[in-house]
Amino acid sequence: MAKNIADASAVIAFLDASDSQNKWATAQFSRFDFLETCSPALAEACARMRFAGLEETLPLKMVRAGFLRVTFDESKNITRVIELMEKYSDLPMDFADACLVAMSEEQKDSVVLTLDSDFKIYRRHGRGHIPMLSP
Repeated sequence: MAKNIADASAVIAFLDASDSQNKWATAQFSRFDFLETCSPALAEACARMRFAGLEETLPLKMVRAGFLRVTFDESKNITRVIELMEKYSDLPMDFADACLVAMSEEQKDSVVLTLDSDFKIYRRHGRGHIPMLSP
């Protein structure tokens, strides 16, 4: 079964009605029963909500409702996360992005919902592009 993975940028666009990509994000999120993410992306989404003056617990409420599921164990995948962050240190790749790339490597059919253009540069398993949904 494919993983449908949400980056913090997509979560923010979905939750923030004033975001320029809100309509796109709403349309994408309506396609799925739930989306998967990782704790670092969830933390980033909460922080960015607060920075935007919005309710920072909204991403957490999506988890509570079951629409977002935190399914990635950073501690079990830390070696791969470090490898990715070191490989893409010139971008730089942050912790959340490294976790999302590693998540996409766990399932061949994975798709990442993101507004982050760096996912066009990142490669999974060294050479494979990351299937993504982006405006």
